[in-house]
Amino acid sequence: MTIEEVLKSTVMMDNPKKIIMNIIYTQNVITENFNEVLKPYDISSEQFNVLRILRGQKGNPANMCLIQERMLAKTSNTTRLVDKLLLKELVTREVCPENRRKIEVLITSRGLDLLDELDPKVNAHEQSFSQNLNEEEMIQLNQLLEKFRNQ
Repeated sequence: MTIEEVLKSTVMMDNPKKIIMNIIYTQNVITENFNEVLKPYDISSEQFNVLRILRGQKGNPANMCLIQERMLAKTSNTTRLVDKLLLKELVTREVCPENRRKIEVLITSRGLDLLDELDPKVNAHEQSFSQNLNEEEMIQLNQLLEKFRNQ
């Protein structure tokens, strides 16, 4: 289905506008589906992102600045996200002994267990959006999106 059909647009769109509309619409479809995957676990996609960042630290603590740098959505309130994960006992937060202004965050075993349970579901979600593309098309799409974004 074309973006014009999805939007029920009767006005002809130029290609730059169609690209933006396609990207925004596609992002919304992906986000809605992803939120359905996470819903039974009572975590948001931003909280999931924080947990994945912390798992990637391989047992080393991360400070708020590092988490914020690696977030997909740079506008996320990292402190609020960590606070919510703390309440769910998925992370710990401690003051750095060497620098009392620095907060260190670690993923708990409960957080790691949650990610282990979610991994196959997230992989299936990602695969479902790629099933109509062959390997060459996936590489090309990634290259085009990166080229488009990195102006």
